[in-house]
Amino acid sequence: MKYRAIIKKTDGWWIGWLVDLPGVNAQERTREELLESLRQGARDMLSLDVPFEPGGQMTTIDIPMPEWVGGCA
Repeated sequence: MKYRAIIKKTDGWWIGWLVDLPGVNAQERTREELLESLRQGARDMLSLDVPFEPGGQMTTIDIPMPEWVGGCA
């Protein structure tokens, strides 16, 4: 599987997060270490067994496009 990652170097550190898996983020000294940490975070997140509790509901919600997006829709 492929997941989108936002990565950047700031103040001597590489930081990043996975757009498609909220909660998976990392900070490392090198780009390669960062990418490996993000991979491991994704593996950990996807291996969690999160039971669907009785009475729970799954739904979708509509979020308006932010103004800064402009004509990119």
